[in-house]
Order: sequence, then C-alpha cells, then structure tokens
Amino acid sequence: MSAAPASDQASVVRAGEELDVARLDAWLKQHVPGLSGTPKITQYTGGASNWTYRLEYDAHDLILRRPPAGTKAKSAHDMGREYRIQKALMPVFPFVPAMIAYCDDEAVIGAEFYVMQRLDGIIPRKNLPRGLELPPTHVRRLCLNVLDTMIALHRIDPQTAGLDQIGKGSGYARRQIEGWSKRYRDARTWNVPRGEKIMAWLQANLPAQERICVTHNDFRFDNVVLDPHDPTRVVGVLDWELATLGDPLMDLGNMLAYWVQADDDFMAQNTRRQPTHLPGMLTRKEVVAYYCDRTGFHPENWAFYEVYGLFRLSAIAQQIYYRYHHRQTRNPAFKQFWLFVNYLHWRCRRAMRNANKA
Repeated sequence: MSAAPASDQASVVRAGEELDVARLDAWLKQHVPGLSGTPKITQYTGGASNWTYRLEYDAHDLILRRPPAGTKAKSAHDMGREYRIQKALMPVFPFVPAMIAYCDDEAVIGAEFYVMQRLDGIIPRKNLPRGLELPPTHVRRLCLNVLDTMIALHRIDPQTAGLDQIGKGSGYARRQIEGWSKRYRDARTWNVPRGEKIMAWLQANLPAQERICVTHNDFRFDNVVLDPHDPTRVVGVLDWELATLGDPLMDLGNMLAYWVQADDDFMAQNTRRQPTHLPGMLTRKEVVAYYCDRTGFHPENWAFYEVYGLFRLSAIAQQIYYRYHHRQTRNPAFKQFWLFVNYLHWRCRRAMRNANKA
C-alpha cells in the first residue's frame, strides 16, 4: 500500500456555476470568526446533484454546498435540513464534517447554501487515485470498513440523537415507491421506458414488515472520505441531502444499485462510479450476506430491495437528464443519461423475472 497518496482535489469552477465572490466573502466574514484574506474558490465537478465548492482562506479550508440551477425536485436539495442533520449527527456519529454556517438568503449567491469544514482525505471515485495500489486483503478491509460505517449509522437511536423528527418513519416503503414513481413520471422524456410494470411490481411486493432507523440514502464509496495515511479507514461520510428515518434494507438496496462488480456486463462497467470492481471487493450477494449477518436483518424478499434501488437510481438519473434535455444545464456528462435509465429498467425487469422464478 502506498504511503499518503494525494487527497481529493477540486478543480476549476464550471462555466455558468461561478459564485459571487465579493458577496459570499462579505457574508462569510460576518458569520465565521477569524476569516482573513480572499478565498481561492474551486469546484468538485464529479457529482451530479448539489454543487460543491472548496473555499481556501488564509487559515481556513471550507466546503460550500448549494443546490443546482434549474432544480426540479426542490425537496431533495434542502440545504438547511442537510446542515441540521449533520450537526445533530456529530456527537453520535463521528464521520460527519463540522458544520460552520448556514445561509437562507438567496441574494448572497443566488441560492441557499451552507459551509462546513473540509475533511482532508481520499474520496474513492471511479478509480483509486494514481499511485494508490491496494492488495486484495486491503481492498477487502476497506470494503468491510465502509459497510461497518453504514451499519453504525443504522444502529443510532434517532430519539437520543435528536433526529426523530427528520422523517415520518412508519410507512416509509410505501411512500418511497409512490414518491419515486411520481418523480419518474414527472421527469420522463420520450426516449426512456414508461416503467409502469416495475412500479406496479414494487407496489405489489411491499414488505410486510419494515424497520425504521436513520438512513443516508446515498451511501456510496464516492461519498466516503478515507484516511490518506491508511486508505482502508473511513474518516467521513458526505452528501446527507437525502438522509431521513427510513428502512435500512432500502438504504442497502440504494447502495448496491451503484455497486458494479468485476463480472458485470459492459454497460455496468461503462457507468461504474466507484472502485467496487477491484480484486478483494465483496460481490453484491456477499454484501447482503455480510450486512444481514452483522445486523440480524433477514428479508423475506431481497428482490424488492434490489429492484427498488435500481428503479430509484433510474428516477434520479432521469431527473438529471430532464434538466439536460430541457437545457437547464449544459453539463455534457448528462447527455447520455437516458441510455443509463433504459439499462437500469432492464436490470429491474431481470430481477423481477428471477424473483418470480424463485
């Protein structure tokens, strides 16, 4: 294992996504003690949802999060809620960055935003950083540490943490299926499937029992931060915009929708966003077995959670593509998302057929 590879770096701000530096700097210096100098502003351009910037002051290294322009589902980009959830989690879940300030005055940069401490570390995106090579034993340790971090989140007592009001709790599964079905229908364009059979199947296969806990709902390798001196150790979890009181198995299903393993087909490999293909990584089946063994949760019908995760991801991708299709964003990374939506629906139908044969 290489020693201390480079930490995750931001790059030049995308055209059309610039911040009003003068207004932002003035607001921050009114609300954050000790700031001096003019910030160097760069942007993390790998994400497809909220816009994330790095603000480097003389003695402070900050991260700013704001919603994207042309947002269609505004409830999924509530910066104040994301800020408050992480602030409440900090005492019981030491994997969130320190929250610094929140601004609901859209006149400052054109949207609400919050600022937090930057966690120095490695974010395992599509591939590990250049120079970082982990043997299979270390890859497996990394994989298990990431899963154990998710399990630790699911074991938090929402009431003790002051998070018992962040979601409705009971009836979560039904609300999710109804909500994502509506969002998919609302964002559908001519070049993607109707998806009605998948939505009907999910409604017909809702679990008879559900557990409720704090869920992240976007728990992926590229949302964790690793210790640069020990890249198998998790030091942070990012992107809490979708966190709620939900079903932990649905959280796991969401995670596995992104999980591309070494023997997956060409389309999956072509859309891989995290290094789950590396030798030593658990397969999706092994992940489910490990999670269930550690938590004691044993679903009667895992196919429901698999199909849900894939369909939900298709709705997220379609919402993003909708913005591109209607010229609300010109990010070229979104141009082919409609193909990904078609592929995810094919995966859903395959999982449904396999479940019906069982």
